[in-house]
Amino acid sequence: MSNLRGKRILLGVCGSIAAYKAVDLASKLTQADAEVDVIMTVAAQRFVSALTFQAATGRSVYSDLWTSGASGGLPSHIAHIGLAEAAGLFIIAPATANTLAKLAQGMADDMLTVSALAAACPLLLAPAMDGNMYEHPATQANLQTLQSRGAQLIPPESGRLASGLSGRGRLPETATLLGHCRRVLGLTGELAGKKVVVTAGGTREALDPVRYLSNRSSGKQGYAIAQAAIDAGARVVLISSAQHLPTPVGAQLVPVESAETMCRAALEHVLGAAALVMVAAVVDYRPRQVAQRKIKKTDSALRLELARTDDILLAVKAQRAASSYPNIVVGFAAESDNLLENARGKLRGKGLDLVVANDISAPDAGFAVDSNRVTVLDAHGGSQRIELSSKASIAASLIQRISSLLG
Repeated sequence: MSNLRGKRILLGVCGSIAAYKAVDLASKLTQADAEVDVIMTVAAQRFVSALTFQAATGRSVYSDLWTSGASGGLPSHIAHIGLAEAAGLFIIAPATANTLAKLAQGMADDMLTVSALAAACPLLLAPAMDGNMYEHPATQANLQTLQSRGAQLIPPESGRLASGLSGRGRLPETATLLGHCRRVLGLTGELAGKKVVVTAGGTREALDPVRYLSNRSSGKQGYAIAQAAIDAGARVVLISSAQHLPTPVGAQLVPVESAETMCRAALEHVLGAAALVMVAAVVDYRPRQVAQRKIKKTDSALRLELARTDDILLAVKAQRAASSYPNIVVGFAAESDNLLENARGKLRGKGLDLVVANDISAPDAGFAVDSNRVTVLDAHGGSQRIELSSKASIAASLIQRISSLLG
C-alpha cells in the first residue's frame, strides 16, 4: 500500500458498537507501515478499551484533554496541536451523530473535537448509527455542512443494524475504509486531476447461452494498476470483464464481456485521457455464429468456425492519430515464446509508448497468481527488467513510469 507507507494518520473513534471495526482498521493501517495515533471519545471506551488500540498500533492512545499521554510525553491538553500538525489524514470511524453535530457547530469539548479543529489535513468521516438517526434531517444537514467545508464522506452501508432493524447506517468493512484512506491521500499525488483508463481481465466470446471462449487472465494485475493510479491521484476508469474482483475505491467501473464491448468502451473513455493501460487479455477469436440455444453433446466432433475479434490497440492507435488522446498508451504482451522479440513487435506495430512483457510459462508469475516478473520496453529502445515482485509493486512501478512520461 504505497501511499500509506510512512504517513501519519489520526484515527478518531466514537461511541458506537462499530468501534470494533476501527480496531481492525488501526491494525491494517499499521501493517501498511502507517503511523497511527488513535483518539477515543469517552463513549468509545465503553465499547473498546484504549489498551486494545495501543496493542494494535504500538503507539499511545489519546482520550483525556487533561492528563499526560501513555508515552509520558507532552501533556495531552496541548498534544492535540502536535498530533494535528503532524497528521497527513484524519479519519473518524465510526463517527456518531453526536460527534458530527459537534464538528458541524465547531464545538471543541474533548480530545477528538479539539484535534479536528486544529487539523489542517484532510478530514474523512465514516458515519455509523441507526438508520433513522442517519436519515434524520439534522444529521444530513450536519454532513452537508461538513462536506461544504471540505470534509470527505465514506457513505454508510445498508443492512442489519445493532438495533435489530435494517437500514442505512452500517460502518463499511475495513477494506472499504482503507480504500477511502488511499483515495484521499492520493488527491495530491503526481497524477492528480489526470484521467487514466485501465482494462482488465480476459474477455469472453459467447458460443451458446451457456458456454464461451476465454483465457486464464484473472484481472489481478489490471486491478493493481487501477489502485496504483488512484494512489497517485488519477481519475480512474476501469474497463473490466473480471467483475469477481473488488473494485478499487474511487475507480469508475465499466463492466464488459466481449472484445467488441471492451473496444467500444475503450474508444469512448480514452477521449481526454492522459493514459491508457491495456492490461486485459483480449480473446483473439470468436465463434462466427453464436448458437441461440445450448449446443447438445453428441457422439460426433464439434467443429467451430472462428473469426478475428476487434484489435483494440489498433483501434486506439487510429483514434489517437485523429484526437491525440490518450497521451500515453501502454500495452501488455503475455508470451510463451520469444518474449522480447514478440513484445517489441507489438510495441512498434501498435504505436505504444511502453509495452510490458511477461512470460506466461513461469508457474510463479503471470495468470491467476499474486506475483509477476516483467520487462518494460519503451519506444526508444530502453528496457527495464523487474524481477519477481507482487503485482501491486509492479503496478506502482509502472504508474511511476507513466507519471514520468507525462512530465
